[in-house]
Amino acid sequence: MKNIHLYLLTLAVSVACSSSDHEQQQNIALTQKMFEAFNKHEWQAMASYYTGNASFLDPAFGKDYVTKTQQETAAKYSELQKMFPDLHDEVVGLYPSGDKVTIEFIATGSMNDSISFKLPIVSVLTFKDGKIIRDATYYDQEQP
Repeated sequence: MKNIHLYLLTLAVSVACSSSDHEQQQNIALTQKMFEAFNKHEWQAMASYYTGNASFLDPAFGKDYVTKTQQETAAKYSELQKMFPDLHDEVVGLYPSGDKVTIEFIATGSMNDSISFKLPIVSVLTFKDGKIIRDATYYDQEQP
């Protein structure tokens, strides 16, 4: 009888872990697709990876979380592209943990021959039902 209980417990833990691993892999894949859309400057497609009312923590928005629609998210990056037509993110690392994926990346862009930037950024994305519900992005807004 003890062996049956131990077997059932082991089976339950295995199922829970494989389900969690599958969800983490799905979240990584969604993150990669979102960055692909970003680098193609497909802002509507990029914004579609977020829920309709995602929470954002971003120095560009201030010090508190703000809620943005998909349309507002697409518009933000569309405006940024107007300033930096060659806007690009190079992903350095992806680190899944539960419903979150932490991403290290380098954002680059140039306005013209004399103005360009290279900015290291870390974002923590929180997923629910295959969509990003929270995006906490950290970078130094004071670049030399």
